[in-house]
Amino acid sequence: MALRFSLSRRQAYRYLQEAQEIQHPVSVPSPVIPVTIKISVDVAEQLRAYARTSGLTIGEIVARSVTLFLGPPGESRG
Repeated sequence: MALRFSLSRRQAYRYLQEAQEIQHPVSVPSPVIPVTIKISVDVAEQLRAYARTSGLTIGEIVARSVTLFLGPPGESRG
C-alpha cells in the first residue's frame, strides 16, 4: 500500500488500522467527468446562490437535478 499510493509505511499502517475499525460497508462513488453546459445568466445566478446556501457544489446540484429529471439509470422514460 505504501508503494502503490506513495505513502510512508507509517501512514499506510495508520490507514489500515482505521479501515479495520469501520463497522459498515464503505460506499464507492461513481467516477465523474467534466461537462460544459450553456445556461442563461439568470439560471447561473440562481444555481450559484443555491450552492452557497445549501453547501452543495454546483456539480452536485446539477447531477441531482439531472438524475431526478431522467430517472434512475436503466429506467425507461417512454
